Amino acid sequence: MVLATKNQIVDIGKVLNDPKRPLKERFRALFTLRNLGGNDSIGCIEKCFSDESVLLKHELAYCLGQMQDENANPILVKVLEDVTQEPMVRHEAAEALGAIGSPQSIDILEKYKNDEVVEVAETCQLALERIKWLEKNNDQSNSENPYNSVDPAPPTEIKNVDELKDILIDENSTLFERYRAMFSLRNLKSIEAVEALGAALKSGSALFRHEVAFVLGQLQDEHSIPYLKESLEDEAENEMVRHECAEALGAIANEECTRILNSYVNDEKRVVKESCVIALDMCEYENSPEFQYANALSEKF
Repeated sequence: MVLATKNQIVDIGKVLNDPKRPLKERFRALFTLRNLGGNDSIGCIEKCFSDESVLLKHELAYCLGQMQDENANPILVKVLEDVTQEPMVRHEAAEALGAIGSPQSIDILEKYKNDEVVEVAETCQLALERIKWLEKNNDQSNSENPYNSVDPAPPTEIKNVDELKDILIDENSTLFERYRAMFSLRNLKSIEAVEALGAALKSGSALFRHEVAFVLGQLQDEHSIPYLKESLEDEAENEMVRHECAEALGAIANEECTRILNSYVNDEKRVVKESCVIALDMCEYENSPEFQYANALSEKF
């Protein structure tokens, strides 16, 4: 854990909470606070949930979950309960509660597991399954994760791509089992696994498809570009999916990705437009000597 004084953390928090600053600077401040951790960082992040940017607010919740600090639980519960918050933000708050994995979160997740917003309901169901799995398996969820991220579901023991793909696209399997297959495919890091995941970008719910895009971003494999490009270009696709495709392209960060992202940097959907801005910043940093921010973001992507 990096050490910083309270005054330094407060100064970083001021950047995060300043709507006049460029969004990319605010994102860098957020990921710095996540890496610093502690109550002061959590407090700075909490203040930003009144911001107008849905993309930024959902990232706040994501970072609180990745910090795995139970002191963030009351903040996340408040966001989940706030039906005036956008579905994308409430979903991320529920996922963060699952990432932290406190048994005390079970009651609130049970309350919203049938929420009228399907993305919120499905996320609560996944979070409940994760917490129950952790209780049975002594918190071994990250033991096989090469990306050091806290995932919504642990990988399975299966290593066969065809078998994993069958589970991934099986509408009769539970979402939790499909997610487990998804993260197993990611961990294989093969072209065949990337292609199986790419094909799944056209199946399942919006929540499921957005997680597929997230995983493809973590892999940073150029073979996934056609799949991500197709979903980003589809204006009928859920904006949560398109946003995640944009960020995944930013993680891959080659010239083709930059061209694609520049085409949508003025998209009509604000969350898509802002995702392209952040993704282009990611491309710039991936291709420059300044790796600190890129490495911080790659833990997400």
